[in-house]
Amino acid sequence: MGIVEDYLRRRERPIEVGVVGAGFMARGLIRHLTTSVPGMRVAAVCCRDPVALERAVGAGSWAVTEDVESLTGSPRIDVLVDVTGAVEYGAHVALTAIRDGKSLVSLNAEVDATVGPILDVLARDAGVARSIADGDQPGVQLRLAEFAARVGLVPRLMGNVKGLHDVRRNPTTQRAFAETWGQRPTMVTSFADGTKVNFEQCLVANALGFGVQATGMRGADFDGHVDELVSHYDLDELHAMSGAVDYVVGARPGPGVFCLAEASDTAQREYLKLFKLGPGPLYCLYRPYHLCHLEVPTTIAATVGFGATLGPTPATTGRRPTVEVAAFAKVAVTAGTRLDGCGGYLTYGQAVNAEEFRRAGLLPMGVAEGCVARTDIPVDRPLSYDDVELPAGRVVDSLRERQERLPG
Repeated sequence: MGIVEDYLRRRERPIEVGVVGAGFMARGLIRHLTTSVPGMRVAAVCCRDPVALERAVGAGSWAVTEDVESLTGSPRIDVLVDVTGAVEYGAHVALTAIRDGKSLVSLNAEVDATVGPILDVLARDAGVARSIADGDQPGVQLRLAEFAARVGLVPRLMGNVKGLHDVRRNPTTQRAFAETWGQRPTMVTSFADGTKVNFEQCLVANALGFGVQATGMRGADFDGHVDELVSHYDLDELHAMSGAVDYVVGARPGPGVFCLAEASDTAQREYLKLFKLGPGPLYCLYRPYHLCHLEVPTTIAATVGFGATLGPTPATTGRRPTVEVAAFAKVAVTAGTRLDGCGGYLTYGQAVNAEEFRRAGLLPMGVAEGCVARTDIPVDRPLSYDDVELPAGRVVDSLRERQERLPG
């Protein structure tokens, strides 16, 4: 029995979970906690459409509300899990949880990549445990990085395996697939057009202090096994940038994640060769799957029981991001157009090293929704703050301003 399972068995009462969201992943998490996880219970769900929730997962013993403050203000609830994928609303959820001293687990890479660094500072200063989630690809990569360090390896590149990347995809092209799986077309589009993987790898880069080797990452088509990737990266370049994040399309096994790591003790290389990891100097560790919401209870228990969070290292907490996700024009945008958000028709996201991002005054993808174009913007050009008028009074914009004041 592991530490987490032992902790759950010994608790006098189940961990009471408040789920924020009722989409595809949220519904899966609710089912999982309800049917398969001893020691945890869904106490409440915050969503915009309670009727749709009941139709999807059936009536349960949980409360349903549209007001997240009724969750954060309840002494009954031990932890919130954000499964919304929304930036502005996700930022509001995080701030409310921090204000009310409620532990928070995030399956919201969009908000984490946009304002995660400042939210981590606010949570730390308030003594609140805030964690990204096991099971989501960023969380699985960070667990791989932890494992590499435990066995004396130094992570140099963290990677994501994707099956498709086409920046021209939109909710119309992805509608049939979305309907087949009961997902929103915008969410499916954000995977297909690469916005999601750029958010995910940005999150990993900022947690580890890594960068990207090119705008949008290298993102190579690769039909071999991930083990073969050790020869596709220049180790001296990875050393010079303190490590990098990337993704590949079509590699085997997929859809998993991988870590290319270097032996800190060169004398161990003979052992690593014996263990079938190859001659070095880079070694590939990988996991061929990630089980999303099915792994989240591990994070919930670790966060509630031990205050153990998954995310930035002590060396990166409290620092500005090393990588940002910039908004690029998916089509030619005319002046006066109100931009849609992630997985929409008008923009897609690309990871950019933060120094370049700030120097060019680029617009974060997580901020783009609702902005109005001041000028015509050609296709595939990155948007800048000068190109748009921001909506008034948004939480995400005030958090971005505070985040920019963090040390670099």
